[in-house]
Amino acid sequence: MFSIIQAAGWPIWPLIACSIVALALIIERLISLKPDKVAPSKLLDEAVAVSRSTVPTSEVVNQLEKNSALGEVLASGFRALNADPRCSEVDLRASMEQTGRAVAHRLERYLSALGTIASAAPLLGLLGTVIGMIEIFGAQAPAGGSTGGNPAQLAHGISIALYNTAFGLIVAIPALIFWRYFRSQVDSYLLTLELSSERFARHLLSLRK
Repeated sequence: MFSIIQAAGWPIWPLIACSIVALALIIERLISLKPDKVAPSKLLDEAVAVSRSTVPTSEVVNQLEKNSALGEVLASGFRALNADPRCSEVDLRASMEQTGRAVAHRLERYLSALGTIASAAPLLGLLGTVIGMIEIFGAQAPAGGSTGGNPAQLAHGISIALYNTAFGLIVAIPALIFWRYFRSQVDSYLLTLELSSERFARHLLSLRK
């Protein structure tokens, strides 16, 4: 394997770097986008249940905020009421929306980098192949200008150059698949957060004094 990498030339090293970065981003997103860390299924019902008649204490709100991304949004609503029990609907929704935007930005973190790798890897592979082909045909051309060269050596050189294209596709295809998967997952989470925060805002408005 190392001999293939060495023979493919310097253009393959950026692809190796891209593969390492893509793998790290995929693992990080798989961990960070788990449902329990973003939007636990029963969290909204539990938050509504503990605030049937009054806003919970700051200790409960702190625990809710640390629970998940959805917990942060719900906790921001509690904090707005704790700060001003008679806060307006506009202020309450603005507080939750501000937290929601911060959470959305965090959920989308690194997705653009993964998408860039998915787009750039095939081009890097093609660049490596073109550079390799130029070097191969340049080396095969006789100094005197007459045709010649070793066909077996030429075929071997072409196969080595094409490793760059193959490796570029090997990096790009999984990166593209995971990018689309994470994009779909984040969009689903954002919809869940939006619907949950809207329901929770209506609940909090009924608690205003």
